[in-house]
Amino acid sequence: MIPGLLAALILSTVSAPHRRTADEVLLVTNSNSPISRSVADDYAQKRHIRNRVSVLCPDSAIRTENETIPLGDYSQQIETPIRKYLATHPKIDFIVLTKGVPIRITGAAIGSCWEGSKEPEATRGRPSLDSYLAALDYGSKPGLRRIKIAGSGAIGAAYANRYWNANEPFSHAKFGGYLVTRLDGYTEADAKSLVREALDAEAHMADYLKRGRVLLDTQPIFGRGDKTKQPAPIIGDNIPTESEYSGFNADMEDAHDILVKRGIPDELDLAETFIGNRTNLLGYFSWGSNDAKYSPASYQSLSFAPGSLCDTAVSTSARTFLPTQGGQSLLVDLIAHGLTCGKGYCDEPLLQAIASPSIALDRYTAGYTMAEAFYAASAFVSWEDIIIGDPLCCPYAAKRKGALEQIRSQH
Repeated sequence: MIPGLLAALILSTVSAPHRRTADEVLLVTNSNSPISRSVADDYAQKRHIRNRVSVLCPDSAIRTENETIPLGDYSQQIETPIRKYLATHPKIDFIVLTKGVPIRITGAAIGSCWEGSKEPEATRGRPSLDSYLAALDYGSKPGLRRIKIAGSGAIGAAYANRYWNANEPFSHAKFGGYLVTRLDGYTEADAKSLVREALDAEAHMADYLKRGRVLLDTQPIFGRGDKTKQPAPIIGDNIPTESEYSGFNADMEDAHDILVKRGIPDELDLAETFIGNRTNLLGYFSWGSNDAKYSPASYQSLSFAPGSLCDTAVSTSARTFLPTQGGQSLLVDLIAHGLTCGKGYCDEPLLQAIASPSIALDRYTAGYTMAEAFYAASAFVSWEDIIIGDPLCCPYAAKRKGALEQIRSQH
């Protein structure tokens, strides 16, 4: 039972979210991909999704080369049919892509590329398809901010996310763009498991809270930082360097304080060791393979509870959703270990683009959907971000409702 004071804290941080519905979701299927069709049908059946669009593009579920699509092909094969559907369905706020839809666009005027690129600025960008789609018609509202970005060997541009650090439910009508997520993983079964686990968490989150915890694995070698200055906003329209690593550590410490006040079990690791051998994780934020003491075996030893949420400060953690060798740690490995909701990056995003742990965990555990939590925690759109999972996943709504009921009973 949550004490009255703790219940008040649960309710005080952000305004009350409303329950999102299947009618706000547009489901996108690649008709050229048997896996995409199967994953989409499974999601539609489980969540009662009626808004559906079929596209015809290369099947990214069968080969790595198909995970990348030129801008012209994307515009014709994917964006055009989606735009046509959205034009007559103004209540859509969420778009769900399925395994088999490419993850990356080439030849764009926005997105990241390596600093040595000889391509003209108008065609050198390599944004994630998901984040590019999230900014659909972003320029139709006033106040569009195009941010020039450089650092860690990358250059590019993105749009400032209008929903960043918002403390109200998302709507396309107010903020523009859409909250885009995808159902993906190494296998068709992994992609389908994301929906099953979301529904499981919504039904049984109280049980998972009894035996699981959020892991926040800082790396003090990078500096502790000042948690009172987190989450740090994006200032100005030009980012010449990557942010200080100490800031991400500080943001994890800030997230820890929020979880303690909210009564969510967590483990804040302030030692240099890269933590492994944890099960039933409710959430996970770390440096992944960028940790100075990274251990692949420890990373692979992590397993997750239904409803879990994760991001790692790794530049290419979502560079592929197919089996590969070498390179940085991958989000897809954690999906295979039970992760329900995750965020990764198809190319260099810079540390500023990693989801703020304090915002993501604050919104999510306050009863917002995972899509709202991740987008509120993310500074940019039309960038490198890929968010994995069912956007309607909202396992803490019942916890918030219970706190409300307890407050009422005490008065």
